[in-house]
Amino acid sequence: MHHDGEQRPEYARRLGESIPPPTPYARSYRVQEITVVELSGEIDLGAADDVEEHLSAAALWPAPLVVVIDLCGLDFIDCFGLSLLLRARRRVLDRGGRLRMACDHRPTGKLLAMTGLDGVFRPFPTLDEALAQEPTES
Repeated sequence: MHHDGEQRPEYARRLGESIPPPTPYARSYRVQEITVVELSGEIDLGAADDVEEHLSAAALWPAPLVVVIDLCGLDFIDCFGLSLLLRARRRVLDRGGRLRMACDHRPTGKLLAMTGLDGVFRPFPTLDEALAQEPTES
């Protein structure tokens, strides 16, 4: 179920391929033309393969490429996890896409602020806002 009680969209399919299956750390789905990668639990080296698979797949969707990374379900993310997010951002931007982020988890927000990445990602406080709004720049 979605954080506000709504049922999540079915897992997307594209060009005969399916997006990666959900894992304890990551799941992806589509909301209209936006790909959402929802991260949960503890994102560190141990979760890297699962997270990387979802972030890489999200960057491969055709135009218009818009990806939202949802950090609202995180318990913890370390610097290795942040590096995964930065690589994902670079892949999306390199393909001419836009990346947004949702983050309502205070410790994650503090880490983003301490590392200066809040200015890079400009996270929205809710997933709904990230889905509905455009940041001023990617």
